[in-house]
Amino acid sequence: MRGRLSADFVPYVALAALAGLLIGSFLNVCIYRIPRDLSVVTPRSFCPECGRAIAWYDNIPLFSFLLLRGRCRACGQSIPLSYPLVELSTSVLFAFVAYEYGWTPAALKWFLFEAILVALFWIDLEERILPNELTLGGIAVGLIFAFFIAVPSAAGELLLPDAKPAFKSLLSAAVASVVLVAPIWVLGKAYSWIRKRDALGGGDVKLLLLLSVFLGLERGLFATLVGALGGTFIGGGYMLATRRDPATYQLPFGTFLCAGASLAPLLTRWIP
Repeated sequence: MRGRLSADFVPYVALAALAGLLIGSFLNVCIYRIPRDLSVVTPRSFCPECGRAIAWYDNIPLFSFLLLRGRCRACGQSIPLSYPLVELSTSVLFAFVAYEYGWTPAALKWFLFEAILVALFWIDLEERILPNELTLGGIAVGLIFAFFIAVPSAAGELLLPDAKPAFKSLLSAAVASVVLVAPIWVLGKAYSWIRKRDALGGGDVKLLLLLSVFLGLERGLFATLVGALGGTFIGGGYMLATRRDPATYQLPFGTFLCAGASLAPLLTRWIP
């Protein structure tokens, strides 16, 4: 059923897109509250500017933003454009996951992975942090999934061809963790020693571990390459355009890593 957009399959993709809108609305809550150490459960959604609770009819994903013309009904302050972008991007990613994997346990894994990445993308972009609640929590969830759904990598099969599938999967995650994290960690430490300032935050290392346990080596390398290229060209171009000092400007590397990683599970025809 994977990859076949038949008439019977269209409703599943549409349902995944709708679920993505709803999850995206919740991710907006997480993106605002987690960096501020606020509960993501209570209180109900409120305007960050005036503090007024948002009525349910003003909290419909994507559509409320359009109906309100991007402004809070109570105080008239602009609603950040990131809110509908989070909802829309989550919806699109969920639709592609459903298209690629159908309604399978693997799809559940990738739905969760994409949701975590969307939240981390925006938190790092806006706050320059990668919260442990999402990175360490994501690593734990990824390891649990690894017991039941094979980490997409050939490493485990090559090193332990006769082992049980769960052990092969966990070995693939371990190999990816070493190969992805160690070189970047060493380079970051060397740069920090030479330039006398931090080049790689602990959150970036945890994010790489998160990508490793979900994606494995091959897809993890793809995500890292895309993230590095994005940081170089897009981030570098932004600094040039805004005349930022590269020596002091903190580039949100995690944001670019999340963007590359979000594509990796969806390009199975090109990435093993």
